[in-house]
Amino acid sequence: MARVTSKYQVTIPKAIADLYGIAPGQEIDWLPAGEAIRVVPERARDRAPDRSRRLELFDRASARQRERDAAVATLTGERGWRRDELYGRGRPR
Repeated sequence: MARVTSKYQVTIPKAIADLYGIAPGQEIDWLPAGEAIRVVPERARDRAPDRSRRLELFDRASARQRERDAAVATLTGERGWRRDELYGRGRPR
């Protein structure tokens, strides 16, 4: 675990720096991410995903949404009763 110095400096562990290609003197961004902080190297910040990667991500997200919709449909579609039947119980017709 890294420690913050009195000058608010943090040392990136060598294994992490090597893994992500962070070199001395390179600029990094510190981005708030809820309860965490993201450290983003300069080249990753400037590199936007190309069209094929964006389409791939969209297709994967769409597939996940279809799975969620199918799960909800199976939960609500086979109850054996309808909502309006609940409100008509016990009342004279």
